[in-house]
Amino acid sequence: MLYKFLFGAVFSAAQLAAATLLMASLPGPALAQNGSSANGSAGDSLIVEMNKAFRRGDKARLTQLLPQARGHALEPWAAYWELKARLMEASAQEVQDFLGRYPGTYQEDRLRNDWLLLLGQRRDWAAFAAEYPHYRMNDDKELRCYALLVEHLKNPALDPQLADEVRKNWYAQKDADDGCSAAAERLVGAKNLTPQDVWQKARLALEANRARAASAAVQIVAPEAVAMVAELNASAIKFLTGKHLALSKVRREIITLALVKMAASDAEGAAFQMDSKWAIQLSAEERNWVWGLIGKQTATRLGTVAASDALQYFARVSQDSDLSDDMLAWKARAALRAGTRPGWPPLLSAINAMSDEARKEPTWTYWKARALLATAPPNSPTNTPTNTPNTPPPPNSPATVTAPRGPTPTITIAPQRAEALALLQSIASVRGFYEQLALEELGQKITVPTKPAPLTAEEKEAARLNPALNRGAYAIALGLRTEGVREWNYATNLHRRGVSGERAGMSDRELLAAAQFACDRQIWDRCINTSERTRTDIDFEQRFPMPFRDTVVKRAQGISLDPAYVYGLIRQESRFIMDARSGVGASGLMQVMPATARWTARKIGLDGFTPDQINDRDTNITIGTAYLKLALDDLDGSMAMAAAAYNAGPGRPRAWRGQAGGPVLDAAIWAENVPFGETRDYVKKVLSNTTIYAAILTGQPQSLKARLGTVGPRDAALPEPNKDLP
Repeated sequence: MLYKFLFGAVFSAAQLAAATLLMASLPGPALAQNGSSANGSAGDSLIVEMNKAFRRGDKARLTQLLPQARGHALEPWAAYWELKARLMEASAQEVQDFLGRYPGTYQEDRLRNDWLLLLGQRRDWAAFAAEYPHYRMNDDKELRCYALLVEHLKNPALDPQLADEVRKNWYAQKDADDGCSAAAERLVGAKNLTPQDVWQKARLALEANRARAASAAVQIVAPEAVAMVAELNASAIKFLTGKHLALSKVRREIITLALVKMAASDAEGAAFQMDSKWAIQLSAEERNWVWGLIGKQTATRLGTVAASDALQYFARVSQDSDLSDDMLAWKARAALRAGTRPGWPPLLSAINAMSDEARKEPTWTYWKARALLATAPPNSPTNTPTNTPNTPPPPNSPATVTAPRGPTPTITIAPQRAEALALLQSIASVRGFYEQLALEELGQKITVPTKPAPLTAEEKEAARLNPALNRGAYAIALGLRTEGVREWNYATNLHRRGVSGERAGMSDRELLAAAQFACDRQIWDRCINTSERTRTDIDFEQRFPMPFRDTVVKRAQGISLDPAYVYGLIRQESRFIMDARSGVGASGLMQVMPATARWTARKIGLDGFTPDQINDRDTNITIGTAYLKLALDDLDGSMAMAAAAYNAGPGRPRAWRGQAGGPVLDAAIWAENVPFGETRDYVKKVLSNTTIYAAILTGQPQSLKARLGTVGPRDAALPEPNKDLP
């Protein structure tokens, strides 16, 4: 495979020849204009060596090698690495020379981003203001905060409009940064952000175990209290035990921070501290925040702590609007698993208290619709004549369903039910987990959309001649996947500004052509991700490819495993990248860990297995499918739990399914309550993928609900099939 390169590997002559073959197919714009011989195996090795030098911060070596990279297709990367490594010492003219040499490229805008951050740190606002309008990516929150600060300095009258955006960007930054902190400090001084906004930032940072960011926030409003932040972060219980009164605003907020720190790891201990000493001394807003966090932390203990415990803590909150969206989401999740039936009223109250942005997410749009339907009064028949086509119903009247002819009775749909149906219709599609569930709530199944009109020769040629796509593909071929993916994404998503200054990329037809360019070269992750960006022209052959179909289907069917499930999992695990390697060491198409591979090989009698075989395609599929089947059998055939086991290990879904006597949950509710965000997202995507692959493989309408089923405690009378399942 041309694309099976491992970063840092020694390239064989055949691999370099394959990369050179791709280089030879690049169009003129991607090639050097000077006829240099930098391209080829020696040039490719040079680029890889420069990338290694950049990663280890070897400025001298980069400067030494750069002249030899002139003329190579990836010269923009070589030049970027060399200048980025010494940007702190570079002159403004050197930066401008670079931007002029590589106009319109990812590397130009990437260096502009780096330079603007440096100008912001230096408080060189004049140079920042001159360069920022040329910035196209516009996806760096810290940089955006600097830009908002410049706007404040130029026109303080705009501050009320700027404050909301600064607050949002600042809260989204996990670690302390200069840009948003500086902008927030300025706007606090101008009284457009309040001290309460700053204390809330400190709480969010400490909850996320970002003590430095919390201290930076406290420095803005109470510099005298920064030392106490370090003290309470070291030991919240020791800090709280040694304090008795919280009379001033600053002291109450510091106590609140200590309770936040404690609740993050010991919710019951924080609740005890609240009841025994602190609740009566805090303000209503401070109490609500702490009880909300205690409720959230309790709600995350799926399978070990009843949802009712979390809801009892949430019930002590006097005003849901004081809580963060994250706390409200966990209140909603706890309400969903409150018993044999969800607690619809607390679910609705939590969703209604969320921000507009959170409430519009498909997750909460779907569950709000379900709650409205569950609590709506029944539709009522009436004997009034139907409206004729020339007589519209009066404004604001309830929706009605009428018979097609004659003065037959009408059925009046309760406004609450009409609202629920409108919510479901707003998200219903084949695109994702809750979108598919909404489709089924409306009585439809998941089917394959009609394929868009074929790409024209001109559309394909435009993609083939795109220099950025070619550089991205070439970098990936050399094993520089991170760089290749960044350049590719820039070309498709961010390379120009829209009419209102927002980020803009390719049109649907351009995206389809770019995706096909990747598909044809078996760069499956770019094929999928690029095609997924289309809005109206949806091509499932691109979005849900099936490489190695004969191998996958034969192996899956041979062990009574649904091939659609295997494809749904591989698509989420590796995007079909053969040499994919995760941060924790999982490898190959099905991202198998070495220890798991050895255990599974022994279990299925795969003699002579050695760890280096895990990157062999067929071996990886054999071991991955075998492990998935063993996990599925261990977890009562639940696709949702087996997917969670594949991602987080089998011990966790075993615990998350609950103890004997616990409730049996709709698997959609169970999946939404998975404590780990990555695993929660993974389970939903694998099941959604599986449903679509089943529609493609069978040609028949499919049901996500049927695949989900229910999740409940294991029948204690039945033996565990694989107690040693890793």
